Amino acid sequence: MATFLAKIKIIEGKEAAFEATAREMFEATHKHEKSCRRYEYWRGAEPRTYYCLESFDDYLGFMSHQTSPHHEAPDFGSMIENLELEWLDPVQGASDLVPTEPQALPDDANELMQQYAGDMPVVMQEWWRAVR
Repeated sequence: MATFLAKIKIIEGKEAAFEATAREMFEATHKHEKSCRRYEYWRGAEPRTYYCLESFDDYLGFMSHQTSPHHEAPDFGSMIENLELEWLDPVQGASDLVPTEPQALPDDANELMQQYAGDMPVVMQEWWRAVR
């Protein structure tokens, strides 16, 4: 499993465009990606701040999402001022998701997938293992 929470700060004036893109991404992700368990957006308390919870069957499912045509088409970069990504580990018995685990890319992973894997590797916290 690969689960994370992204905190996204949008450039002032780009909120409506970001929300429209988020709706498109939500629809396309749930329609085309069988390994997607969660993909949801929320507005945060701080102005221009959004959260996105994403969970996939595994890290390769997340990488497939990141490199999909519907993910690459929108120009998210022109809307985002700051992005913080935090990997999460579901508490067994209090979530229907399985633990977050790293996974190696296949030997034939394309350049874009390798770039994203370098930018967004799964970060396992040591304390997770102690309480699993």
